[in-house]
Amino acid sequence: MSLKKASLIIVLVLLIDQVSKIYIKTHFILGDYVEVFSWFKILFIENEGAAWGTKISDIIPFISDEAGKLFLTIFRLVAICGIGYWLYDSVKKNATPTLVIAISLIFAGALGNIIDSVFYGLIFNDSYGQVATLFPQDPYGSLFHGRVVDMLHFPMIDTVWPEWMPVVGGKTFRFFEPVFNIADAAISIGVGVLLVFNKKAFPKK
Repeated sequence: MSLKKASLIIVLVLLIDQVSKIYIKTHFILGDYVEVFSWFKILFIENEGAAWGTKISDIIPFISDEAGKLFLTIFRLVAICGIGYWLYDSVKKNATPTLVIAISLIFAGALGNIIDSVFYGLIFNDSYGQVATLFPQDPYGSLFHGRVVDMLHFPMIDTVWPEWMPVVGGKTFRFFEPVFNIADAAISIGVGVLLVFNKKAFPKK
């Protein structure tokens, strides 16, 4: 598979990811949602940390939120360089299309979230109690301190545990709880392809 085709995959994923994020950011107030189906909602939240909303400051208490955010963004930039080299090297070595497609999806997803982390603090104002503006006079952050926009929510099961059950009785149970975006989906699909089609991605010579 050629680098040109891999680049096309990356551009398409990035385009869909960024258009969806910019639309949500400029049309929704933080916390707003639209119920598409009972099991699928468009729910606008912002993620200031890593996967599942985890912050570096939650793991290392003596690091401030701002320092942790900067560290995470720099780590993402280093990681994307490594993934980019992996993609280039795989194409150069005539790797299988399965491997190239998977890496392309992972690269596109990682880059999509990096764009949020690096630039969104500069090009948007806050979404708290208002719809954000693109390129405002008073942006909410600075370079490397943007928040990742998430909006895809699939609460396929939303119920309450029976009262008679020990420990969890009476508590809310929701599956699937996380809210994510197109970039996250691309990364998950890419990793899933590598796991499920491992033998096709890495054939024995």
